[in-house]
Amino acid sequence: MRVLKLLADTDHGLTVTELSTRLGVNRTVVYRLLATLEQHALVRRDVGGRARVGLGVLRLGRQVHPLVREAALPALRSLAEDIGATAHLTLVDGTEALAVAVVEPSWTDYHVAYRAGFRHPLERGAAGKAILSARQQPPVEPGYTLTHGELEAGASGAAAPLIGVTGVEGSVGVVMLADAVPERVGPRVMDAAREVSEALR
Repeated sequence: MRVLKLLADTDHGLTVTELSTRLGVNRTVVYRLLATLEQHALVRRDVGGRARVGLGVLRLGRQVHPLVREAALPALRSLAEDIGATAHLTLVDGTEALAVAVVEPSWTDYHVAYRAGFRHPLERGAAGKAILSARQQPPVEPGYTLTHGELEAGASGAAAPLIGVTGVEGSVGVVMLADAVPERVGPRVMDAAREVSEALR
């Protein structure tokens, strides 16, 4: 795992010697580790012999979203029903926010159609801005972010970041057709983000 983490943290790959030094083990051990990881396509070596993360890591990564989605659904259902707005779990995917789970309320006449798979820049919308706020100042209690009309005209959003979940950057939020988000929504979104964070730990 340490080999994969070291390789994931570099854009240019690492040589066997560099890995040996960083891991504090003999080069022979590194060769064996790389050979095993290469067999599973988790590592590849370029023409110059530098080891890089392989495409097998992507296959593993695709399995993460369903597990995260399943863990988040109870809190999202409760949030959507309590607020009467579309609730969502959004994760970071590169420089974008990616909605991986969406729950619509069952009792409202209309709501914002927000779908799993929807992407937007992290700098726009409550979901992405909540994630960015957690990056800038690692808070104990992060609060919530409110936006209006940034992703869809007439829609407002509220989101709070996931906190304390190793390897996962994300937020829980709601989107609603309103000029402003009611005062009670922010604290409720924070509660849901805490519930999801606990479910993912």
